[in-house]
Amino acid sequence: MNYLITGAAGFLGSTLANQLAREGHQVRGIDDLSTGEPQSLFEDVHFTRGDVNDRPKLWTLLQDVDCVYHLAARVLVAESILYPREYNAVNVGGSVSLMEAMRDVGVGRVVFISSGAVYGDQPEQPVNEQMAPKPHSPYAVSKLAAEYYVNTIGSLWGIDTVILRVFNAYGPGQLLPPAHAPLIPNFLRQAVRGGTLVVHGDGKQTRDFIYVSDVVRAMVAASTAPNLNQAIINVGSGEETDVRTVAQQILDLTGHQGEILYTPRNDPGVSRLCADISLAKEKLSFTPRYNLAEGLSLTLERDPRFQV
Repeated sequence: MNYLITGAAGFLGSTLANQLAREGHQVRGIDDLSTGEPQSLFEDVHFTRGDVNDRPKLWTLLQDVDCVYHLAARVLVAESILYPREYNAVNVGGSVSLMEAMRDVGVGRVVFISSGAVYGDQPEQPVNEQMAPKPHSPYAVSKLAAEYYVNTIGSLWGIDTVILRVFNAYGPGQLLPPAHAPLIPNFLRQAVRGGTLVVHGDGKQTRDFIYVSDVVRAMVAASTAPNLNQAIINVGSGEETDVRTVAQQILDLTGHQGEILYTPRNDPGVSRLCADISLAKEKLSFTPRYNLAEGLSLTLERDPRFQV
């Protein structure tokens, strides 16, 4: 098949692009490189630097494409609080631009990568797709708004749409920005350097951590699985883990006897979040292969940044 991946040089995008290329598909990618690293892509992935709001460039890249994976987005929750207009322009406006370009060219299916963050705080865990979203940040709002745009425009213009709400993905190659770094690679970096693991709050807040290879398997399945039009599907491990447990597992894994430091919580994150993955099992034949301990071990082994 012929695929276009937006956000192809990012963490999830590059892992997906390389897997599809490994399977023999023709893969095109576009990324503005605001955070992506094109050197992470295989040579046979046809990469173009560009903005997802550049419709003429999208028209060119969409020729003869069977399915689009839309991952291009700004993704830092804390940053979105400071710059909500930019998050709206990229995450919402970019999604609309892509859907318009797909309509113009005649591409039949898009898989939109949304986020478990759209759920916010819910009275029950795990969260399922029927629960009303309660987004807590401009980032989560932008993802939810893009979901509505994608499904609504797809319905009006005859484009099959599949929305995957991905939870806390981690693995080799995950972005480590100077500020607001994701929890797992940040903890791994600190642990292998003999540093202190800083936990915001009491560490009892929970998340659903899913290894990147499992996310990619669900994404690959979503491009061809039947009867998915307008579907919204959680992609997670189905396991709820608190942050203090993650920190201790990383210390144990690295053999580091370092300190876990608890600081006052100053982020808008939810207190608990875990995915009900029943629909993914039913629609995508998806079952995670890696538990957290296995995923952490693979990340430590395969990411050169954590070698000592």
